[in-house]
Amino acid sequence: MNKLALSDKILMQIDKSARYIGNEVNAVVKDTAAVDIRFAICFPDVYEIGMSHLGIQILYDMFNKRDDVYCERVYSPWTDLDTLMRKEGIPLFALESQDPVKEFDFLGMTLQYEMSYTNCLQILDLSGIPVLASERGGEYPLVIGGGPCAYNPEPLADFFDMFYIGEGEISYDALFDLYKEHKKKGYDKESFLLEAAKIPGIYVPSLYEVSYNDDGTIKSHTPKFTGVPATIRKQIVEDFSNAPYPTKPVIPYIKATQDRMVLEILRGCIRGCRFCQAGMIYRPLREKSLDVLKKQAYELLKYTGHEEISLSSLSSSDYTCLKDLVYFLIEEFKDKGVNISLPSLRVDNFSLDVMGKVQDVKKSSLTFAPEAGTQRLRDVINKGLTQEDIIGGATESFKGGWSKVKLYFMLGLPTETEEDMKGIPILANEIAKAYYDTVPKDQRKGKCQITISTSFFVPKPFTPFQWAVMYSPEEYLRRAHIVNDTMKEQLNRKSLRYNWHEADLTVLEGILARGDRKVGQAIYNAYKKGCMFDSWSETFDYEKWCEAFEEAGIDMDFYTTRTRTEDEIFPWDFIDIGVTKKFLLNEWKKGLAEEVTPNCREKCSGCGANIFAGGVCRES
Repeated sequence: MNKLALSDKILMQIDKSARYIGNEVNAVVKDTAAVDIRFAICFPDVYEIGMSHLGIQILYDMFNKRDDVYCERVYSPWTDLDTLMRKEGIPLFALESQDPVKEFDFLGMTLQYEMSYTNCLQILDLSGIPVLASERGGEYPLVIGGGPCAYNPEPLADFFDMFYIGEGEISYDALFDLYKEHKKKGYDKESFLLEAAKIPGIYVPSLYEVSYNDDGTIKSHTPKFTGVPATIRKQIVEDFSNAPYPTKPVIPYIKATQDRMVLEILRGCIRGCRFCQAGMIYRPLREKSLDVLKKQAYELLKYTGHEEISLSSLSSSDYTCLKDLVYFLIEEFKDKGVNISLPSLRVDNFSLDVMGKVQDVKKSSLTFAPEAGTQRLRDVINKGLTQEDIIGGATESFKGGWSKVKLYFMLGLPTETEEDMKGIPILANEIAKAYYDTVPKDQRKGKCQITISTSFFVPKPFTPFQWAVMYSPEEYLRRAHIVNDTMKEQLNRKSLRYNWHEADLTVLEGILARGDRKVGQAIYNAYKKGCMFDSWSETFDYEKWCEAFEEAGIDMDFYTTRTRTEDEIFPWDFIDIGVTKKFLLNEWKKGLAEEVTPNCREKCSGCGANIFAGGVCRES
């Protein structure tokens, strides 16, 4: 094992020192002198969260299968170590070799949620890498961002050299090969970036110029040089069954957020919920074959020793071989003490038979996501669920022996009325009533428990609701109080619990989600004020963020409460995800008209995703 970057003295002073020592089971160790490219792959949050991220594991495994590349992991040091590293002048290091990140060729960061943006600057700053891309010469690592938030890279454009748009399994080989060629010829960063911008899916923000209208909206986004593409098309895995997949994932020393084996059964979604970014940017739906999943399950159990298998997808119920897969997993692994976790099931397509079999192995609370409290609003968001579906699914689960149900809703959706808000606890009360009507008294184990959670709706790029307005923190809280007050009026109120998210954090997330390049200055200001780990309630400081925007001369309401016209150029419009802006606008109008669009297997709606070969668009 390499000498640790942190001394014993420092490791004894910090919380969870195992976050920083590397050498975990299945971690890859290579001779750094024997590779051409060193890639530091970073999840800009704490180790436990980053270690739970499947995308990092896929790329880590894929990159390290190349003999010429050594990929190592980096996570954000928690605030205690952050303070000590600055005080002692210790540069940020990668876990495997414990070498400084500054010595690597690439630093890749996954952008999974907007509230990690200041942590991206923390990673750069602690590494001794200039935060602004314009101040980084060729002696520093190339900084590349990817993940769902890279579909609007503009708020971070000043800090990253490149962004990868799409699924990482496709274009990295071409990028690495190009980098090796340039190193042989005598590496020049500007020349390399100019060539890298021609690789499908690679966006180099410094090679584009943005102009603005007098009202602050975008006038144009254009390349500065001939040969640089005006549009960046996302990259997707078309043959999903044969895509790279890690069956020897790194096993953390400490408990990770998702401490289990993961089988990714499909990618994409057929449902078309109008608020859901993932459902649009990962189109079309692609399934992994049953035989491949069986093989991967065996290998994962062999190489990890985990006691739970989780099926990863946006909507597990839409996997055509779900029952066969679940029956196989239960029969093969139940004697080995392995639990089966089935997230993302829809109550309208819920199988009592499958539930019963899973119950034999493990029973916990069930999670349903109606999203809205009334049928009118569920039609607006194209949820595709009726109250009968929801009550019926809950009733079947109660018959199967469950008594705890979690319900997820959103407040602040387009066209939402007070009736819609009150509909949330009313629906929860009806579900509780179904329990007491279904389960005889002598078979009950106390009261049923219905937990209501509401988040506040955030409009995201590449969704039909990207045109929607947001509200002030005070207005979001007013809506939450309406739900809370109505809950107290329900007959079964003792069976109901209610939680809601932070309103000010929602507003900030909305600004960062739909922001343009000007927002980057506010992000930098916030970081310099000490903002980090903004998705953590104990470290989030909304007042500092407000000051950061004010100092940058940015009106926060411009990005939240302002009405957007149909023809406005959005900061992300230069990215082609297959799904057309015309389709999204039509869906926005249909939502306002309370019209439902059928799912992709019922009827093709012509969204544009059929430009990609494979998946549901090619089903016969």
